[in-house]
Amino acid sequence: MIAFIQELKTRNETLFYFGLVCLGIAFLFLILTKTITTQVYGVKAYFKPFKFAFSTFLFAWAMAWYCYYLPSFNVIFFNWTVIVLLGFEIVYIAIMASKGLTSHYNLSTQFYAIMFSAMALAATLVTLYTAYVGFLFFSQTFKDLPNYYVWAIRLGILIFVVFSFEGFAMGSKLSHTVGAINDNSNWFIVGWSKTAGDLRISHFIGMHALQVLPILSFYVLKNIKATVLVSILYGLLALVTFVQALQGKPLLTSKHEKNEIIK
Repeated sequence: MIAFIQELKTRNETLFYFGLVCLGIAFLFLILTKTITTQVYGVKAYFKPFKFAFSTFLFAWAMAWYCYYLPSFNVIFFNWTVIVLLGFEIVYIAIMASKGLTSHYNLSTQFYAIMFSAMALAATLVTLYTAYVGFLFFSQTFKDLPNYYVWAIRLGILIFVVFSFEGFAMGSKLSHTVGAINDNSNWFIVGWSKTAGDLRISHFIGMHALQVLPILSFYVLKNIKATVLVSILYGLLALVTFVQALQGKPLLTSKHEKNEIIK
């Protein structure tokens, strides 16, 4: 682990420190969930900024690692695009959480509506830039890297991009659930609904293909066919949970909740 951190810092010091800051802030938000009782949509308000900060930490470190492989890539511009846009999202989400207000889907005032649109634009720009990185991986060859690992990066980025844009399904509905309005349940930190379809599940699964697939391929699969097969199955898992959510069905339902639904 120490060797990985040292190598990552060498590859991209800027995103390394940005990710480290996001990790530190994420743990601060997690502590605040234990000390501050303010709630949004029935859950502790600081869970949302925690999830965004931690997810940004994972994204920053993953892209810092992958972009190193690209020759003639303007990594400095990419770094600051990520820092400014995703940093803006984390700060705004945290500010709104401190007020006990929603950051997403909030059209209650013109200012909040503009900020919601600004966050959507920021996420879109980062996703498009990541898609460009994916295009570079598909259009180039990497003689010094195992082919199965390259394909894992390619497919990981592809699935990430597709299910990042799945966020528009939530934005268009002004709700992350189908069959209820922004329902949350006591699923540890993720808070996925146990009573309605939850679009956040496929969003979560798909976006983290960026980390899961390359790690699996490099350390476990070590084979192109196995990597492609697992990537297809992983993408199908994200797709199935998306369709399930659109049908208003929760991923899992407890026995108590099943009885309530029957009643």
